[in-house]
Amino acid sequence: MRKILFFITAFIFISCDEQLVSAEYMDMPATGWAIEDIATFQIEPQDTINKYNLFINLRNTHEYEYNNLWLISQIKFPQGKVVTDTLQYQMAAPDGKFLGKGSNDVFENKLWLREGIRFRESGNYQLALKHAMRKNGEVNADAQLKGILNVGYSIEKQLQDGSN
Repeated sequence: MRKILFFITAFIFISCDEQLVSAEYMDMPATGWAIEDIATFQIEPQDTINKYNLFINLRNTHEYEYNNLWLISQIKFPQGKVVTDTLQYQMAAPDGKFLGKGSNDVFENKLWLREGIRFRESGNYQLALKHAMRKNGEVNADAQLKGILNVGYSIEKQLQDGSN
């Protein structure tokens, strides 16, 4: 049932966006996103000229225990270059309400990763995402990040004025 709901939601999300070039999602286990699990995606851009916006897409439930999200993203270029970023996203308002779009218990989050990028090298790129969450005052990362259903990415055409 969870997978059917995901595909219906993904179809609606994707079909409503005329700028969308590609998107892919990875299901997380019911037990949560483990610290050692890296969501890896192969991206083959359509051209090396146009500008695109790259987003991280994430679906969470009320089981998600934090108001923010720390991620480590890594983009491997076809010629071998690697760009690694540590990113923080706000997931909930101060009153505890989740910021993503959604109803009931599932929230869709579209998080900026890169704006106005060009895939200048032809060939396959690889995007790897790993969570880096930890409880306040603790050194070790949270072993299981509960409440994360799916992790993915989307690439959208950047409009001429730079917006989406």
